[in-house]
Amino acid sequence: MPKLKTNRAAAKRFKATGTGKIKRMKAGKQHILTKKSQKMKRRLRKGTLLDSANLAATKKMLPYI
Repeated sequence: MPKLKTNRAAAKRFKATGTGKIKRMKAGKQHILTKKSQKMKRRLRKGTLLDSANLAATKKMLPYI
């Protein structure tokens, strides 16, 4: 079987944990920050795990994670 190509856009956005789950950063922290509350911006700082609905598609894009 030939080698699989990693989707480079996905590789920049997702990282694997030690147990094989996939981490991602939350959206909404790039611009237009003045109207967002300090509490909201603080919550957006932290990463989170990828939900199960998108897990299979993301793992297909990242075959070597």
